[in-house]
Amino acid sequence: MGKALDGVRILDFTHVQSGPTCTQLLAWLGADVIKVERAGEGDITRGQLRDIPNVDSLYFTMLNHNKRSITIDAKNPKGKEVLEKLVKHCDVLVENFAPGALDRMGLTWEHIQSLNPSMIVASVKGFGPGPYEDCKVYENVAQCAGGSASTTGFDDGPPLVTGAQIGDSGTGLHLALGIVAALYQRKTTGRGQKVLAAMQDGVLNLCRVKLRDQQRLDRTHVMEEYPQYPNSQFGDAVPRAGNASGGGQPGWILKCKGWETDPNAYIYFITLLHLMEIFGEIEKWTMTKTKFEAMDILNKRDIPCGPILSMKEIAEEPSLRKTGTVVEVDHPKRGKYISVGNPIKMSDSPSEVKRSPLLGEHTDEVLAELGYGKEAIAALRAEKAI
Repeated sequence: MGKALDGVRILDFTHVQSGPTCTQLLAWLGADVIKVERAGEGDITRGQLRDIPNVDSLYFTMLNHNKRSITIDAKNPKGKEVLEKLVKHCDVLVENFAPGALDRMGLTWEHIQSLNPSMIVASVKGFGPGPYEDCKVYENVAQCAGGSASTTGFDDGPPLVTGAQIGDSGTGLHLALGIVAALYQRKTTGRGQKVLAAMQDGVLNLCRVKLRDQQRLDRTHVMEEYPQYPNSQFGDAVPRAGNASGGGQPGWILKCKGWETDPNAYIYFITLLHLMEIFGEIEKWTMTKTKFEAMDILNKRDIPCGPILSMKEIAEEPSLRKTGTVVEVDHPKRGKYISVGNPIKMSDSPSEVKRSPLLGEHTDEVLAELGYGKEAIAALRAEKAI
């Protein structure tokens, strides 16, 4: 059975997390993703947070499945020629360099268009056009600038960033959708276009309910589903709401049996009015049950709730293995490890998670596809262009 993006070729200039999240998802959906890396070094995450010496880190392997790796020296004239052939050969160029880096490589939008008018150039940047567009941005900066941190945490504490990588991976997911949309539009226009996903914009999109609440607060000066109601005053900006639900159904995290020793022995419980008094009474009951026992009982009564699952519990959950949400991958140097699988399930485009590439593993293979013979490849290698 074919894949949704069979025949689409991606020129992958991404590194670290936001860009590789995007291109890995496209690869899972069937695109041929050619990852361009620097010889000898490659993506910086190959060496970051290593748990096995001299082996690609889990940081790298879990973000670069199903890709091919080619090493090129873009500063070498012969290397630049290879890059230009790749631009002509591919459908989409994806990058998350610092602002202006692609231009400094000589790959301006105008030059790319002259080489391949149908190419889509997709970029992750920290900010969109405006006063901060030249600033570099990392995960936590994006969470702060996009409204997440100011609305996360408890009211009597500082702003908090979330463990979910909504700045990096969240923006990568947004960019992947933009790329697919641009490919679809190209069928009609025949033209390529630029696709931008700014990290601030992506985080804000995921925080839209808080922007909703800002407007409600401006109008009513109070929000009854927040824990501040009715015992404290609201200010002029959306406050941090602890574990309250963001959807208008008041909820809270309650202790379950074993909470004294297990930091994840809790359950999320949604109720109606008289918030904190009710939660206090319910917690007396949940503390006599494990989180799974409580969930079973409450769901039979159609009460929305959910256990707080640790990463260990998620990794060992059989149903997630069965659906491919968690997968086991075999790596020639690392051995077996587990990773996330494709979160998007398609009935006619099943996803297979293949291991990440070794540095430069597919250089000769890709160059052969571009028309280079064995002698020409050897010459490029002798000149250190590849």
